[in-house]
Amino acid sequence: MYKRILAFIAALALTLGLSGCGYNTMQSEDEAANAAWSEVLNQYQRRADLIPNLVNTVKGYAKHEEQVLTEVTNARSKVGSINMTAADATDEAKLKQFSQAQGELSSALSRLLVVSENYPQLKADQNFRDLQAQLEGTENRISLARNRYIEAIRTYNTTVRSFPNNITAKIFGLKVRPNFSVENEAAVKQAPKVEF
Repeated sequence: MYKRILAFIAALALTLGLSGCGYNTMQSEDEAANAAWSEVLNQYQRRADLIPNLVNTVKGYAKHEEQVLTEVTNARSKVGSINMTAADATDEAKLKQFSQAQGELSSALSRLLVVSENYPQLKADQNFRDLQAQLEGTENRISLARNRYIEAIRTYNTTVRSFPNNITAKIFGLKVRPNFSVENEAAVKQAPKVEF
């Protein structure tokens, strides 16, 4: 009888201990972070899909700007060669490599849009304006998706690092996930110069 009561108390203590350990919360937040990462990838893919159309439209007008068009195409190719999954987003080195490739593509696209300023006929072309508007909208969507991902990671990391959840996290091997970082933080801190 005494053993049965002790077994019941131990089972009850284990059940109560596990229900308050935060494991389910961590799993839920990990899935939310994975879903947010998928949306980031979705928006980057949308941008990558728009680029060939934009490049082809510009090619018709800006034949002398082959170097810029080549840079955009190469940057898009580099981005396409990096396959990231939600599991890869937990690896800080892979996340940095992905972020760097996306930064190079953003930079090449910026140079392409600057080139368009030299071609008034191009700026007046409806296809170019439509593509530029879609690209700008996509950049906004990317920013929003990245913000949602950053928030999901913040929530997850806070849970994993909080007591007593950190004990459960160590038991199950759950670690703090790396977050997006700015490719060139020093350049971002400087205000852009506008000259006329």
